Amino acid sequence: MSRRFAYVTLVTNADYAKGALALVRSLQHSGTEADIVVLHTGGATEQDLAPLAELGVLLLPADLLPTSDGFNQRHQRERLHAAAPFTKGNKPAFHTPLDNFAKLRLWEMTQYERCVFIDADAVVVKNIDRLFAYPEFCAAPNVYESVADFHRLNSGVFVALPSAATFAAMLEKLDAPDAFWRRTDQSFLEAYFPHWHGLPVFFNMLQYVWFNLPELWDWKSVCVVHYQYEKPWENDHPKAAQLAPLIALWQAFFSGERIDETLAGLTNPEPV
Repeated sequence: MSRRFAYVTLVTNADYAKGALALVRSLQHSGTEADIVVLHTGGATEQDLAPLAELGVLLLPADLLPTSDGFNQRHQRERLHAAAPFTKGNKPAFHTPLDNFAKLRLWEMTQYERCVFIDADAVVVKNIDRLFAYPEFCAAPNVYESVADFHRLNSGVFVALPSAATFAAMLEKLDAPDAFWRRTDQSFLEAYFPHWHGLPVFFNMLQYVWFNLPELWDWKSVCVVHYQYEKPWENDHPKAAQLAPLIALWQAFFSGERIDETLAGLTNPEPV
């Protein structure tokens, strides 16, 4: 695998550092030889990042984007969630919408020819190196409730080509007068790349598919499990019982123990 390619994730606080630890272990377990890069903002401390450093990943500081005061106010957690409330699941208290835009700094990483971004609340269960042959901009659909959602992308996994020119153009569009991105980076990327290429859904299988669309879930195909809404490291979250097998999978990668045994025991959900 060429060193021109990298998997990239973003850590903005201690909670997402936990998530990234499981993600990195899952990527390493997949056998990839691509670089693994963790972008981290000032919300993550040296102590938070130390377990990731021990795994040999490349830690790159990433400042929040230089957006205007008006933009920042419109995208503060309370204001954004009041204007565009989440009605399908719970976003944890450590979720800070403004932090999400920092993932756009991936386009500054011009030392790489191509990057695959994966949110820190996901794990890889099969090698996905073939994504490095895919074009920009590729993302899977935001499907977790019905097939009607196939027209929307989910920015938890995407393929990108770093470019200083693209990054500059993104900043200009992002912070246009009165711009409001309802689902932060996800809404922005869908607008910036209106002709985005659709990845098969199994490259970014959202956890709610497990109980909402069980007929869509097939472990023979699933490559990435994405824990949208409630996180698998949260204690007793509202969907914990429904998602118990997926939480056990995440815990295996997080601890680094019983991974192969857990993967071997995966069975598809029962159709409702």
